[in-house]
Amino acid sequence: MRVAFVGKGGSGKTTLSALFARHTARLGGPVVAIDADINQHLGMALGLEEAALPRPMGAHLSEIKEFLRGDNPRISSAAAMVKTTPPGHGSRLLSLEEPDAVHAAFTASTRDGVRLMVTGPFDEQDLGVACYHSKVGAVELYLNHLVDGAGEYVVVDMTAGADSFASGLFTRFDLTVLVAEPTRQGVGVYRQYRDYAADYDVPVAVVGNKVHGPRDVEFLREHVGDDLLVCLEHSAAIRAMEQGRRFGLEDLEPANREALAVLLKRLDAQEKDWPRFGRQAVQFHLKNARAWANRATGEDLAAQIDPDFVFGPTRVSLPG
Repeated sequence: MRVAFVGKGGSGKTTLSALFARHTARLGGPVVAIDADINQHLGMALGLEEAALPRPMGAHLSEIKEFLRGDNPRISSAAAMVKTTPPGHGSRLLSLEEPDAVHAAFTASTRDGVRLMVTGPFDEQDLGVACYHSKVGAVELYLNHLVDGAGEYVVVDMTAGADSFASGLFTRFDLTVLVAEPTRQGVGVYRQYRDYAADYDVPVAVVGNKVHGPRDVEFLREHVGDDLLVCLEHSAAIRAMEQGRRFGLEDLEPANREALAVLLKRLDAQEKDWPRFGRQAVQFHLKNARAWANRATGEDLAAQIDPDFVFGPTRVSLPG
């Protein structure tokens, strides 16, 4: 199951992504956490030092593309593969349970059992010539080629605000969690996200964060309604974690531990909709092809779509 954490900058989405990944990994299933935020703080929130961070996916796109395309005859080269290129017969698919070259090269394990992947920062050589979404494209390719199931989790810390809609990546999840502080700015981002997501049948749940009492909960309920799933109260333990002091899930307040359990229960109850996933992968690929990718590659990328390919576990083809 795949879950994205989105929200206003400073809402606590990175912290909540890390807490949820730790909580889920503690239950024993495979968990991959992906830092797709331009600020790249998820590794720190998971307790990794900078030297222990994995290789950045965004800096090795050609290597990832070459592996994923396998011997798919519809993809002429790695250079002709773009962030929305869907898999087809001959593509290498990924599994959270089986080893493969992508997970081997681009993950680092935390002491909590979470495997971290990162897109990499927006650095000096990118200034003036690139946008961060070119790096996030690595995550979209990864999710397009991933076959995941019940009890397996991918947790993605997304870019802040409406930037999450700058690519088709926002449709690649079973559930999107919008982290909202009890403020007008916090619920404003929720409304924007809700309206965009509704056109694509993207399930959204709201988690209130930094809640100080019943009045904060009432404010969120008034503005968010039934989308409000659960709230995390203001936490001294989380503040200690954010300040770099020693932290374990056992330090978290009981109410906040229960909030993580409620969120996991909601994700597990979400229906895995492979047909929708496949339709939207094709939809966004054609949209990108027409908008810029055909010009950029010099090919008609609509030809990359394999009409006989079925998304989902019936098409698992483990890498050789």
